[in-house]
Amino acid sequence: MGIYLVGVDTDDWHEEEALGPVADALRTELARRDLPPYTCPDPAEHRPRSGRRFEVKLNRPMDGFGRLCRERADGTEEALLGWDVLLPVDLEGPLVLPVPSAYNDPTTIGSALHALAAARGLAELLQLPAGIPRHCDRLDLNAWFAGPAAAEAAAVAPGPWSEDLDTAFYAAVHLRAAEHALRRGCPVSYT
Repeated sequence: MGIYLVGVDTDDWHEEEALGPVADALRTELARRDLPPYTCPDPAEHRPRSGRRFEVKLNRPMDGFGRLCRERADGTEEALLGWDVLLPVDLEGPLVLPVPSAYNDPTTIGSALHALAAARGLAELLQLPAGIPRHCDRLDLNAWFAGPAAAEAAAVAPGPWSEDLDTAFYAAVHLRAAEHALRRGCPVSYT
């Protein structure tokens, strides 16, 4: 059990018990703003090959990461911590929808484009190593940070990231989530 951040396929996006109410409210809000509708990609595109899915368990303390985001005066906090569902669309700011999400009421939709820019800024600041998994379909980020790979990378490429692995973990999670949403064209959501 716990909180997961996952890529969403069209089945879950339209499922009444999953994100269907969010999808309906988003469609209404985008139409109200004269913006094009968002269409979730076909689930067949999300099947087994590496990089097709996204799943990370948020099982580390988040205090340092939250503090780092709040300290930056460039919109990082809103871009990385101000959403429940991340969409691969360009939004001027978060969209607040009048439906509950898995953990908040109401649901806030964020832009993967804004999240990617903010996450890249943190990755550069923390000097995240190149060896962090690019695809996260089998809890790969969790395994990398919990296993010997992180310690080995810290010995070879020490930097600010290795001084607080929890903060580095969340910086990597948000970077990879935004990349996944944009690469696959699918939402990423807490579940």
